[in-house]
Amino acid sequence: MDHGITAIDTGFFRPLFDASHLIVERGRAAFVDVGTNHSVPALLAELQRQGLAREAVDWIILTHVHLDHAGGAGELLRQLPRARVWLHPRGVRHMVDPAQLVAGASAVYGADEVARTYGTLVPIAPDRIVEARDDDVIELAGRPLRALDTPGHARHHISIWDEASRAFFPGDTFGLSYREFDGPNGPFILPTTSPVQFEPDALRASIERMLGFDPQAMLLTHYSRIGDAARRGAELVEQIAAMTAISRAVDGLTDRHERIKTGLAELYVARAEAHGCGLSEAQVRERLAMDIELNAQGLGIWLDRGRREG
Repeated sequence: MDHGITAIDTGFFRPLFDASHLIVERGRAAFVDVGTNHSVPALLAELQRQGLAREAVDWIILTHVHLDHAGGAGELLRQLPRARVWLHPRGVRHMVDPAQLVAGASAVYGADEVARTYGTLVPIAPDRIVEARDDDVIELAGRPLRALDTPGHARHHISIWDEASRAFFPGDTFGLSYREFDGPNGPFILPTTSPVQFEPDALRASIERMLGFDPQAMLLTHYSRIGDAARRGAELVEQIAAMTAISRAVDGLTDRHERIKTGLAELYVARAEAHGCGLSEAQVRERLAMDIELNAQGLGIWLDRGRREG
């Protein structure tokens, strides 16, 4: 462990894809993002491995309420008698009544797939929820954890600054970095523009705001620790510009979605090759297939929203 932080593989989708982070300070504990209902046994097992009682967990911190981050929160809370949930005010109603979350995910993935992948979401009582407003701080056994309002990926997104480790838990605001893409140039990173609230200007501003803290590491949900945050942040900003340009170039075409997917795949393959990650083109396309599809959907929704608002 580093500064009392442990990355736990939630088992979602594939190994080293989705992480929950456990923070331990003087015998008290907090989880940051929790995966799905199927992740709960792994999280409880890590408590046991570290000799922590379930009563030692004070906080479940959710960066946002997308189901790969928050789907298991209600089920986990059932097992943690003293814990409270800390999340963005916009996300509270979805944890109290998850019906809209399920409906939204079902629209993207299909109802049967959502039921299989996430299980039945458990509502959370309002009295076990604390709203995390911009710059709010909670303490874990005296260790301050600060919430920053960081929209761009979602309007209900917070990122958590941990002064003790000089690290952020940025959820999806600081992109995705899968460990199998690591190479001699370090981690490979790409933005996530998945449905439905991608906003490029807000995302760039959120990235720049976090970099203003001079973080030593970013502890991503997908997947865990990356260093050299300033360099990786610059790479994210470059890619946001490239991805939006790809989308604008094909806007209005009948096969827009497929053309965005093609453009994104070509962008990621070229960047992975230049990065020296060691995967073949076919492997890059296979590993990123789901992200390409979801990013293309999110970019399309962003284009349509801009047309309506314009």
